[in-house]
Amino acid sequence: MRRLGSTLLAVSLFVGCGGTDTQPSSPESVERQQAPLTETDVDVAPECQGLLTFVNTAPFETLDAYLPSDVVTNLVTRRTALPFVSLEDVSSVRLVGESRLAELELGARTEGFIGPSCIGIMDELAISADDEAAMVALVNGISSTELHDILPYAWNGAVNLLNLRPFTSARAISNTAGIGVESLRDIRNAATLSRPLEQLINAVNALPQPDFGAKMARHFDRYDIVWSQGSYRLNYLECFGLDPNHLPYGASIRPNLADAAEVRTEVESSVNHANRRGQLSSSVIASGMANLDARIAGRSFKGCYFGYSNDPWSGNNVAFFVDTESGFSVLTETYWTE
Repeated sequence: MRRLGSTLLAVSLFVGCGGTDTQPSSPESVERQQAPLTETDVDVAPECQGLLTFVNTAPFETLDAYLPSDVVTNLVTRRTALPFVSLEDVSSVRLVGESRLAELELGARTEGFIGPSCIGIMDELAISADDEAAMVALVNGISSTELHDILPYAWNGAVNLLNLRPFTSARAISNTAGIGVESLRDIRNAATLSRPLEQLINAVNALPQPDFGAKMARHFDRYDIVWSQGSYRLNYLECFGLDPNHLPYGASIRPNLADAAEVRTEVESSVNHANRRGQLSSSVIASGMANLDARIAGRSFKGCYFGYSNDPWSGNNVAFFVDTESGFSVLTETYWTE
């Protein structure tokens, strides 16, 4: 296992423009087939669960006030056999499309099943106010490199988001040309599904570690980080899954991608390195690592390891990993100074 290290390349290295390594053969946006829902990748935020309660429990007459009778008949027939558990589930009913989901949202809001903490349905996602705030912050602050990693099949959509930001609402993000059902979900997932891990990262970064410690990041510009090393004495640079033409001269290329075990080992090692005095909450560590495990299980990652020195009396070792499909990323750095 290679140890990592630093003053974390300074926070300024976590933002920027940069480039990308894998571009689609055509500039046209191509949406992926929607993947099955998982326990973490749900399409109804907890604050919006009243939407499902409404469609599962409202009397025929109540639903009929907001929807055509034939649609209500189809919904009631289906829920009698099996309750609805997701918007995808509701949408699978005959005659239920985007406009019917909007009518259901209106009914649920009017009848008091959802409140202002549920922003509403857009691109087949029921989004909360917290989700919206996280999505807006992500899109407005993310680097071009990371955004294209998150939206590998929505190239034009990513470009349009970069050109049109800043945004003030999730609806405006959803309405951007090239952003469809799957890409909006990718943005929502990137913004919201790693909160426990980010809490752990923030706790690590807040520790006083002047001479020997670790720093971590969840969002960063990997392109900028690799190329910024010209200002340091670079000791080694080994990458995998990245286009060699987009790497500095002399970088070594490892043939195999990283897997979940490798990513976890590096993150856990850095957390332990930072927490050598036992200052971190055990619950924060456990929650953050469990969240990491959920995000990386069965996934493959591109990335790099590199080491550098600012002077003869210090050393820094860095590793970063980027999911080749979802763009989920994490960076660790350990450092020492004599």
